Amino acid sequence: MEKDLTEGSVQKNLLVFSVPYLISCFLQTFYGLADLFITGQFNGAAPITAVSVGSQVMHMLTVKIVGLAMGATVLIGRYIGAKDRESAAKAIGNAVTIFLIVAAFLTAACLAGMDGIITALKTPAEAVSGTRDYLFVCFVGIPFIVAYNVISSIFRGIGDTKSPMIFVLIAGILNIVLDYIFIGPMLMGAKGAAIATVFSQAVSVCIALLELTKMKLGIALKPWDLLPERETVRAILSVGIPVALQDGFIQISFLIITAIANSRGVDVAAAVGIVEKIISFVFLVPSAMEASVTALTSQNAGAGKHERGEETLRTALVFCSVYAVVMIVVAELLAEPIVHVFTDKSEAVVTLGAQYLRTYIFDVFFAGFHFCLSGYFCAYNEAIYSFIHNICAILLVRIPGAILATRLFPMTLYALGLAAPCGSLLSTLICLSLLRRGKRLGYWH
Repeated sequence: MEKDLTEGSVQKNLLVFSVPYLISCFLQTFYGLADLFITGQFNGAAPITAVSVGSQVMHMLTVKIVGLAMGATVLIGRYIGAKDRESAAKAIGNAVTIFLIVAAFLTAACLAGMDGIITALKTPAEAVSGTRDYLFVCFVGIPFIVAYNVISSIFRGIGDTKSPMIFVLIAGILNIVLDYIFIGPMLMGAKGAAIATVFSQAVSVCIALLELTKMKLGIALKPWDLLPERETVRAILSVGIPVALQDGFIQISFLIITAIANSRGVDVAAAVGIVEKIISFVFLVPSAMEASVTALTSQNAGAGKHERGEETLRTALVFCSVYAVVMIVVAELLAEPIVHVFTDKSEAVVTLGAQYLRTYIFDVFFAGFHFCLSGYFCAYNEAIYSFIHNICAILLVRIPGAILATRLFPMTLYALGLAAPCGSLLSTLICLSLLRRGKRLGYWH
């Protein structure tokens, strides 16, 4: 159902939008967490590494797709805020066409480059076979990932995050059941984890399509809306491409760190893989706030209510700051038990993982700031700002910091964990500077 986010309490709208979105993100992330957790209960370090490496690759692809779909969310949201249903329908139709092309291209490219990806990540020899099995199944399932995320972007654009939450909830439950069947009794290892994930995503897409065809969106979508229109495509891609590129580069930086960890042996690889999954879970709240700021501000900008967009940004920043402090305290006190949940096969993995987590966790504080600010920039079609600060952080701090930490402190993961928060600190400083610049130039009105 369409929801007008230009009226009522900003705080209430932020919660009503962000909570279902957060639950949806949690359940999607739970795919990878469930795969890793259940694999760890039945297997040793090599299969754990195969799933962690493979799922990181898939996470990189997914965030790029989500980033590209952000362009559709922003454009649809602006038209909804302006009460322009005809243009909103054109935006939806063009988004569907764009992502059909994207799905075909990604599937072909990833299948063709699978062995190169495995080699580039310096996957430990013990985990190569399992990683290849995991990636092959997931690459075949790329069309389902693309379909789910473009449909979700449409619902978010009209202010509805509850429907996607229901879709992925059903798929999440199915994924856990299938994981236990395929990885446990059927002994399929990493391949079984991938099959469970892809099948669950396919079910989620079928449910989402069924709901979409019921046409409860308040928008009359016509066949000719699918025909690409230059200005509509440009508007979608002008936001989507910078966001997809920035998210892609962020994930590439994570994959580089994974490759560095993989080169140090299977215990370090497994420890880093587990913590990356934990961090991806912790980051769900800042990610939900970013998407919420984008959607709410887009509708309010379309309606000319810019002060409500500013209030949305301030509220999200406060919420993310409080959340970050809580997460940091929990991680510092309970690092070993948290990592131990994912494996009871190796104390070395637990020790190394706890070291990495205790420093990496500070990233959630600074990331909360630049996530929310990036969402605000995107709502005003200034996604290039988000691209700029992320590229600077990656090239100047995140990657060089990880390399330097590995060389100077080869016996511990404490230093390696600091690379991400230091990069996010730089991003935050750049974002604040760009926000002030935008105010002077009148970008936010």
